[in-house]
Amino acid sequence: MFCYQCQEAAKGTGCTGAVGVCGVKDEVIHLQDLTVYILKGISLYSVKARENDIEDEEVNNFFFTSLFKTITNANFSKDVFLKEINTAFILRDKIKNQLTAKGIDISDINHDTATWVGSTFEEIEAKALRVNGKIDAPNEDIRSLRALILYGLKGLAAYQEHAFNLGFEDNSIHAFVQKAVAALTNDEMTVEENIALVMETGKYGVDVMALLDKANTTTYGNPEITSVNIGVSDKPGILISCHDLKDMEELLKQTEGTGVDVYTHSEMLPANYYPAFKKYKHFIGNYGNAWWKQKEEFESFNGPILFTTNCLVPPKKDSKYFDKVYTTGAAGFDGFPHIADRKKGEQKDFSQIIEHAKKCESPIEIEKGEIVGGFAHNQVMQLADKVVDAVKSGAIKKFFVMAGCDGRMKGRDYYTDFADQLPKDTVILTAGCAKYRYNKLELGDIGGIPRVLDAGQCNDSYSLAVIALKLKEVFELNDINELPIEYNIAWYEQKAVIVLLALLHLGVKNIHLGPTLPAFLSPNVAKVLVETFGIAGIGEVEDDIKMFMN
Repeated sequence: MFCYQCQEAAKGTGCTGAVGVCGVKDEVIHLQDLTVYILKGISLYSVKARENDIEDEEVNNFFFTSLFKTITNANFSKDVFLKEINTAFILRDKIKNQLTAKGIDISDINHDTATWVGSTFEEIEAKALRVNGKIDAPNEDIRSLRALILYGLKGLAAYQEHAFNLGFEDNSIHAFVQKAVAALTNDEMTVEENIALVMETGKYGVDVMALLDKANTTTYGNPEITSVNIGVSDKPGILISCHDLKDMEELLKQTEGTGVDVYTHSEMLPANYYPAFKKYKHFIGNYGNAWWKQKEEFESFNGPILFTTNCLVPPKKDSKYFDKVYTTGAAGFDGFPHIADRKKGEQKDFSQIIEHAKKCESPIEIEKGEIVGGFAHNQVMQLADKVVDAVKSGAIKKFFVMAGCDGRMKGRDYYTDFADQLPKDTVILTAGCAKYRYNKLELGDIGGIPRVLDAGQCNDSYSLAVIALKLKEVFELNDINELPIEYNIAWYEQKAVIVLLALLHLGVKNIHLGPTLPAFLSPNVAKVLVETFGIAGIGEVEDDIKMFMN
């Protein structure tokens, strides 16, 4: 295999060999690569179809759900991707036939990407091996820019699916994603045109995060400041992880009155902040920390674990929880029970995992107490006067956006030390699982304003952008970069890429990104990001704090 789409790319260059650092096997990565390759073929037809007023809902929905499944730590199933590929062939031919039935000339769509068909697994596997991770491109700079676009689109597709599951979609986003994927096959595009497409991807990243914010808050209410229990009850429980709030809602409904409690894990923690979920007395709180600690923490939970999207780490066969893992949605792992997608107008059926939970012991307590969150944009705006007064009086000198992802790399201790050593007159704005590096530190408050304001999941980074834009308006500034806000962001996978591109589209500069810069950036592309946007890496904690404060 060759894969360098996440921060854990082996040796900082890319995973090769039989198994990636994330645990994905080479045969699955090959099939993921081929899935993306065939999506490029679909996009070539769908762009032409849209130019001729043909909009296919089935193709649109398949496109983003399939793209989402190729994100890091989401789906490790060979069988799933074989089905994706076969479905992709069918849908590609469907939209092609729609064009020919209307007498539309498709003679200009003749590349191998659009017309290749494999009829046997051997042919599919052989083609997958030839695609092999490194994106086709005329040179390394175009390859690097195409990677930035593709990985941003994968992150965008994740948020697109969450919104869609709540009944919210936008055809302009479908159109852009397919147009952008088609552009990845165009060797005539210049470096400048690819950079423009990178920025346009950021624009649609903002749009899709705004759409998801609307979907979440319309459906479940605005997040509220909430003290979340991190202890346990004496009843058996189900631990729900990842990002999909629709799954959270349906699991809570179906476990009510069964004697089974529900706990969130990792990126599902912000579900505790939504008013709609607080009415469930068997919703106990959050268990554990960031996704990468699941191998040790799941051992003590005792009950079944439900993965709704990405963040799955393949468990060892001798682990105590190996036979307790369930997947649903974009998540998948061969040999684990997979809860089927909901049919239109119906709920998913969680009865299997609920019955399993009833036979399990209650969780073993690994910590006690509470953590506070729920500082999304609506809630922070209610504190706006207090925040502005604190800034004007000098009580708050700076805000630090420390959003993004957590991961296994030891160098990520930097973010714990950075948060701990920040001056007491600073406030951290966070979203995503990066918060687990510091959200349980005793950092205190400034005049009643907590020094860590947690907005929610990684997709709730949109809240941090809204807060920054509102503060810019309140302080009557011309440039968002004039605000006393610094950006020191951790990244891991493709959702962090789309958040970064969204921030660049909004004009944010001087973002520091770590613990390492992406392996897919060529030296020239990295130079453009540094010179144009001030992108930088991280250094020593004390030196970085001095630099930021000055």
